[in-house]
Amino acid sequence: MITIMGATGATGGALLRQLVALDVPCRAVSRTPDTLRAAIGVETPVEIVGADAADPRALRAAFTGSTQLFLAMANSPRQVELEINAIDAAAACGVRHVIKLSAPAAEPDSPVAISRGHWRVEAHLATTGMVATVLRPYAFMQKLLLNAPAVAEGVLIGAMRDAPCNYIDVRDIADVAAETLLHPGLAGATYALTGPQAFSYPALARLLGELTGRPVSYIDLSPNDFHSHLVRTAHMPNWLASHVVEIQQMAIERPESPNNTVETILGRPARTLDAFVREHLSMFARIT
Repeated sequence: MITIMGATGATGGALLRQLVALDVPCRAVSRTPDTLRAAIGVETPVEIVGADAADPRALRAAFTGSTQLFLAMANSPRQVELEINAIDAAAACGVRHVIKLSAPAAEPDSPVAISRGHWRVEAHLATTGMVATVLRPYAFMQKLLLNAPAVAEGVLIGAMRDAPCNYIDVRDIADVAAETLLHPGLAGATYALTGPQAFSYPALARLLGELTGRPVSYIDLSPNDFHSHLVRTAHMPNWLASHVVEIQQMAIERPESPNNTVETILGRPARTLDAFVREHLSMFARIT
């Protein structure tokens, strides 16, 4: 039995759909099981269990009978605490293999606070005796959809200068996770995951302009101004706005380049940013 913690998220949801398509027995754990059940359909063979990561007893009940756990939780100020709760519950229930969705630069002195938190969780997981597979994907292509309203108005706003950024489709992350769950020879490693090409924001603006048929200008702000913009316009909480700014500043400090890990594991090329934009072109082109 494979259990997915975070099945309502983009990556966990994509993994759930992949396992169902492969007819693999799986269980999805969610704080809102009715919402998840409605999202995936009443005819699904997936076992859906309600549990809150803040409740260790509920987690142990949810994980009982599982042999493998995919752990992906939303970024939050409590992420370290909640993921460690899940890891400890999995160990107590006899889970043998945990795949943790982590982040780039998961290091004790990382310039990104959330990446420092991921490092703490990874370090704890390593002490449990369970086989640990760590996925460290770079920027999700799906997150670019948050910029769609601004792009439709002809602007892309950030604080990355012309630094390249590795984008990856969450469906590729999910496919790698599925392969790792189903092929024990892949388990127990740390995988940095990227798409096939890194894009700077100016290059991304050009691509969006070409595909939408409307000019898109990149507006580069200072880190402080970008933080203010995210809080004021995108209504982000301070901690999340700080996270976005830290990620973009890290791309400047540590220029990113793609790798071929996705292709090596899956035996096919990773999805391209060009294909992703074309797939969602109506969202980027819509004037709101």
